[in-house]
Amino acid sequence: STMEETDREAVATAVQRVAGMLQRPDQLDKVEQYRRREARKKASVEARLKAAIQSQLDGVRTGLSQLHNALNDVKDIQQSLIDVNKDWRQSINTIENLKDVKDAVVQHSQLAAAVENLKNIFSVPEIVKETQDLIERGELLQAHRKLMDLECSRDNLMYEQYRMDSKNTHDMNLIHTYFGDMQKLSEELAKQLWMVVQRSLVTVRRDPTLLVSVVRIIEREEKIDRRMLDRKKQTGFIPPGRPKKWKEKMFNILERTVSTRIEGTQADTRESDKMWLVRHLEIIRKYVLDDLLVAKTLLDQCFPPHYDIFNKLLNMYHQALSTRMQELAAEDLEANEIVSLLSWVLNTYKSAEMMGNSELSPEVDVNSLNPLISQNVVDQLLSKYMSTLTSNIIGWLRKALETDKKDWIKETEPEADQDGYYQTTLPAIVFQMFEQNLQVAAQINEDLKTKVLLLCLQQMNSFLTRYKDEAQLYKEEHLKNRQYPQCYVQYMIAVINNCQTFKESIISLKRKYLKIEMEDTLSSSHTSMDATLDIIAKEGCSSLLDEVFMDLE
Repeated sequence: STMEETDREAVATAVQRVAGMLQRPDQLDKVEQYRRREARKKASVEARLKAAIQSQLDGVRTGLSQLHNALNDVKDIQQSLIDVNKDWRQSINTIENLKDVKDAVVQHSQLAAAVENLKNIFSVPEIVKETQDLIERGELLQAHRKLMDLECSRDNLMYEQYRMDSKNTHDMNLIHTYFGDMQKLSEELAKQLWMVVQRSLVTVRRDPTLLVSVVRIIEREEKIDRRMLDRKKQTGFIPPGRPKKWKEKMFNILERTVSTRIEGTQADTRESDKMWLVRHLEIIRKYVLDDLLVAKTLLDQCFPPHYDIFNKLLNMYHQALSTRMQELAAEDLEANEIVSLLSWVLNTYKSAEMMGNSELSPEVDVNSLNPLISQNVVDQLLSKYMSTLTSNIIGWLRKALETDKKDWIKETEPEADQDGYYQTTLPAIVFQMFEQNLQVAAQINEDLKTKVLLLCLQQMNSFLTRYKDEAQLYKEEHLKNRQYPQCYVQYMIAVINNCQTFKESIISLKRKYLKIEMEDTLSSSHTSMDATLDIIAKEGCSSLLDEVFMDLE
């Protein structure tokens, strides 16, 4: 058995230990000492073993005691449940008999609500009239207080009716019809509120308390909306006309007002005023800046902080301006109008004259404003401008040359410069026209200015070829009849002198408007123009010499 095996193992272990202790003869003298030591060890082990067993026994005793108590508790609970079951079965009949009491309680609750609202119910027509008078006198806060009382009476009655019999639409409609005038009052009051909101930027300067009253009424309605929506989640009932969403409507009206204000600034058309667009854009700039300054300094104080009214208005103005600028960009604009529009959109809008105004910062950060029109639209306008300008320059140059040619056949001598040299007005007219267009282009950006300069010099190149041909024709016509034109020599001298003026003007124009790094792109064009001008001057001098020789002959 297991015990015998354990005994055998213990004996074998003891034999080994004794053999280990008594390996030498002198160790026999210590036998008694060894025995005492082992006896002490044995006593210690036995004491620990007893303590452990005692602890185990105590635990088992405690556990048995608790199990015994639990069994008694279970028996008590079982008996209690039997008693409860018996009482419940006996009381079922009693509960069924109380249904009449329950119905009476519901009816009492409804009657109590009716009695509470009875005074208001009977005086509805009178309160409606009082409220109407208050609205007409502009006492909006008091009018709204009475309207709230009326709505509260109606909503409580309808709620009790809904609780009693939610499918009884006849009684619901009866209450709704009795309070019918109240809906008209609500609409009339709303109309007054929206009129104040539309004129808020004017009202805030004249009568800020009126605007504050309007905001308070809207806040009251927002709270009632939230309360009614919460009740709908719990009961499924919501009164007619809820939620009113007056705060949302207020922002929609502000948005429409801003759009109308921007659109309404165009007083003139191109037919009535050539400068219609410049005037239109300047009025917009002034109005928007004034409105935003009023919004920041005065309007912001009339609204609760969570309305974030200034930033909302800022976004509305930005959006309305963006829409208006896109509409203008889509019109058939002339070249100068394209420049006015682009200059306003790209420069004026974010400048200190408008959104960059120091009084608007730090609320308005021009760097965070989106472009009013897309880059694609800007590119289309610039392309259209360059195309229109090209045809305009060609037309202007042709007209200038035609006018100059008419002078060549006059019977009076050409004008002289301060040094007494003959000249015509052609170079001055041409370069004045170039200057004007370059100054206009510079209003938009450097890139456009460079493009316009290249266009001017390119057209100048073609123009000088025509100028050379016309000078040659002038000479040939004169040779047919040397008496005509009378001042041929003087005008030919003026043409030759013009060549020098043209050269100097081209150099001056490039120096003033062309960046040094762009010089190389124009060197061939410049050389070509110089060569053409040299030919005109050379052929002019040649024709004058021919004239002298013919006179000598």
